[in-house]
Amino acid sequence: MKADLIIKNIDNLITLKGPNRPRVKEEMKEINIINNGIVAIKEDKIIYVGEGELPNNIETDESTVFIDGRGKTVTPGLIDPHTHLVHGGSRENELAMKLNGYGYLDILAAGGGIHSTVKATKEASFEELYEKAKKSLDIMLGFGVTTVEAKSGYGLDDFETEIKQMEVAKKLNEDHPVDIVSTFMGAHAIPSTYKENPRGFIDLIIEKMIPYVKEKNLAKYIDVFCEKGVFSVEESREILKAGQKYGLLAKVHADEIEPLGGAELAAEVGCISAEHLVAASDKGIKKMGEEGVVAVLLPATSFNLQTGKFAKARKMIEEGVAVALSTDYNPGSSPTENMQLVMSFASLIMKLTPEEVITAATINAAAALKLEEEIGSIEIGKKADIVIFDAPNLNYIIYHFGINHTDKVVKNGKLVYKKSNKII
Repeated sequence: MKADLIIKNIDNLITLKGPNRPRVKEEMKEINIINNGIVAIKEDKIIYVGEGELPNNIETDESTVFIDGRGKTVTPGLIDPHTHLVHGGSRENELAMKLNGYGYLDILAAGGGIHSTVKATKEASFEELYEKAKKSLDIMLGFGVTTVEAKSGYGLDDFETEIKQMEVAKKLNEDHPVDIVSTFMGAHAIPSTYKENPRGFIDLIIEKMIPYVKEKNLAKYIDVFCEKGVFSVEESREILKAGQKYGLLAKVHADEIEPLGGAELAAEVGCISAEHLVAASDKGIKKMGEEGVVAVLLPATSFNLQTGKFAKARKMIEEGVAVALSTDYNPGSSPTENMQLVMSFASLIMKLTPEEVITAATINAAAALKLEEEIGSIEIGKKADIVIFDAPNLNYIIYHFGINHTDKVVKNGKLVYKKSNKII
């Protein structure tokens, strides 16, 4: 067998080798480090992982690409399983309100927040949304992210805008090196036109939107914002079950601000993941652990909202919940594409060890998208999605925060990103 690409002499090769399922408790610390590691790739798949030199049955020739990993730390491609990638506009004008003590729901009630993004997204053309999202994808790739989840939710009752968001995500998935997993989130907020008739909006989602999304194969997942002042537990249950009826897998924005019972709902209806969870109850966390719901935690959102409240990551791990991490990239509460910064926040603020952090950003993040059989670890047969960090070890990536440690990114077996140190 001839290798097309080889990464050799790797000082710290972090493979995450292990079972293809969410990692829990002590498993999150078992990251399988190989010193003087080597990885061989053929086409888009990994064909060898080991120490030292290649075995005799793997050949090379003048067409084989070699990458030297001396002084480097190599990990699986990072996975960002919760973003609002496709949207119009930005909301830096809300910064002053936040500095004056306005919370998320206060800004929303004042007509800002998601409502301003809905307006900007509706007014933007397909091409404008495509170029804006592509720019963010380029940034994400530069930070080592190779797979991203993208939610709709900025059209709300304007279904054409919802469709436009998902079609942009679909086109970017075809065109861009980063893989995109699409989620339909029409139930992101109650639109102003349905303020006095939320039941009518729920009926619109269930009777028109969900069947169309499935028919046109625009999304893999359905999501709903289960939160006080948005969708109740009962309403969220109804929407998620309607999506499941049409074959969409369920996710839920749960207990971000109030302990409403979103975590319990996620366990009840069989959500693949529950996300945010800042205010999740101990009972809800326990139920998530029992039912195998992945917790997607978003520390950059808590940091930016400056509430002083972060999800109870350590409690979740103790209860057997598989913890994943994500940027929650969006124009309001988390306008950052920097997954490495999220990893540092998770360790420095939420007290995850570096080993738990890299597990949360790779194999558990893959599990939050039901892709753990394909990506999330460096093992024979998996897709060759790999990040080469210009860092001597994993601790250094977490410790030296706020910068980009990415040296190179291999996606689907191809070198797709290389850092330039040119200073003009």
